[in-house]
Amino acid sequence: MKIIARHLTVDLYNCKNSKLEDYALIKQRVHDALATVNIGLLALNSEQVDERHYVLLAILQEGHLSMHVYTDLKYVAIDIFLCKENAQPEELSKFFRNFFQPDKTKTTFLKRGDFTAASDVRPKVKTKVAPLRKIHNTGAKVIRILARRKQ
Repeated sequence: MKIIARHLTVDLYNCKNSKLEDYALIKQRVHDALATVNIGLLALNSEQVDERHYVLLAILQEGHLSMHVYTDLKYVAIDIFLCKENAQPEELSKFFRNFFQPDKTKTTFLKRGDFTAASDVRPKVKTKVAPLRKIHNTGAKVIRILARRKQ
């Protein structure tokens, strides 16, 4: 055994899904996602913290999944911890990215309980930006560069 678990955190920014406030539907999507990747669910609880923030917590046979949804910010924070060396939390992440349809995604991947001698403890961070947002950001940069040249 090289590692004990895989831990993935996912930040979904500016989610486009109009069902962001429907946490009963999101709860169902958690069930669907877990069934898709064949992960056993022991318990699923959801609580509304206030009118703009709610939390879902899934206790899994192989770990846990937590999700904080901030409806006014169109932001979702997901934490996936799977206690198997060959676990693939990225599959769950893809499922939720497709459901929430964010403009920008930031994922951080950690190998937990890495007992190898030459282990690299730094997390791997990946950021994805939706194509239209990339075009907008590139256009804004070009305009700034052109404005500086005129001065």
